[in-house]
Amino acid sequence: MVKTEFLQLTMPHQGIIFKVVNIYADHKEDKDDLLQEIWLQLWLAYPRFKAASKISTWMYQVALNTALTYTRNSATRSKHLQHLAAAPAAVADDDDKVKHEQERLLWEMIRSLPNAEKALILLYIEGIGYREIAEITGESESNVGVKLNRIKQKMKSNLNTNTKKQ
Repeated sequence: MVKTEFLQLTMPHQGIIFKVVNIYADHKEDKDDLLQEIWLQLWLAYPRFKAASKISTWMYQVALNTALTYTRNSATRSKHLQHLAAAPAAVADDDDKVKHEQERLLWEMIRSLPNAEKALILLYIEGIGYREIAEITGESESNVGVKLNRIKQKMKSNLNTNTKKQ
């Protein structure tokens, strides 16, 4: 009964876990390990879930905390940014190529951020409000706003630097 309830609540939001895994793990083996670890931690934490917050908020909190712990403790994790998988080979037109390249650059930039910043920008991109981000991360709402503005400025500066190099 508990297993069924757990699956019914979490499965509609499993995309959260895949996003976190893809941001915090570089290689397939690491992604598989982190994915398994997040599901395990969700299962272990489920009896303490009191529905005081949305299930998605709770899942982000567990997933991000697990990912942060995993990346700190993983001896096999890469210390340098690895190239992301190439964009799909068959692309319909130039607009699609540009869009895929922009998305690839965005995710590459996000992956290069420090772990705590990755969490904030991922939640922001997902359309989660400052209040809920604060709840997930344990930061104050105003601190979330300040940090997100700094992250966005840093990313904009990096984008401008990379654009000038090309």
